[in-house]
Amino acid sequence: MSRTRIVIFAKAPVPGKVKTRLIPALGAEGAARLAKCMLDNTLVQALGAGVGPVELCASPAISSVDWADWTKNALPPGVETSDQGEGDLGERMARASRRTLSEGNRLLLIGTDCPGLSADHLRAAAAALDCHEAAIYPAVDGGYPLLGLRAFHPSLFADIPWSTPAVAELTLARMDALKWRVWLGETLADIDEPADLVHVAHFLRDS
Repeated sequence: MSRTRIVIFAKAPVPGKVKTRLIPALGAEGAARLAKCMLDNTLVQALGAGVGPVELCASPAISSVDWADWTKNALPPGVETSDQGEGDLGERMARASRRTLSEGNRLLLIGTDCPGLSADHLRAAAAALDCHEAAIYPAVDGGYPLLGLRAFHPSLFADIPWSTPAVAELTLARMDALKWRVWLGETLADIDEPADLVHVAHFLRDS
């Protein structure tokens, strides 16, 4: 059986460069602290899932000064790192997905904006790939915090209106056109706008 690799897409938690839509509510420093807390939590959940290797796919490259303080103090042992590279979000996600699947792995591609995405959710999605070509948890805002794949197709990433309510619906429509079996998980909340902060009160207390 192919192993399942969890690939975490993340931006460096630098004030003014990350979670910018939350700056009006939290300030640049507060938004960056929340981003760091959510990244740390995502790594804990991914490692705790125990489904296979965990990889942090970073923007900018992990060797950048933007990551220096975080990697020195917070990168857990055993987590592999890679560079998202150039291009829009779809191009970068497609590149990471194609690489992972071509190496014989199954893939769980996740971001760091959904603190409700737990180790149990990750295990359920990985198990679903035993008998489905894809697994997805839709987000309240119309995106998705997790895309699981055991096959690659470029249509899942090309000409997608990222950061709009159409992302998950369009992705599912393209999977349907491919005649793929798709496992659909529960709808979860991403943290992008000030109104979403109700879902992360515990992170705000601790940050």
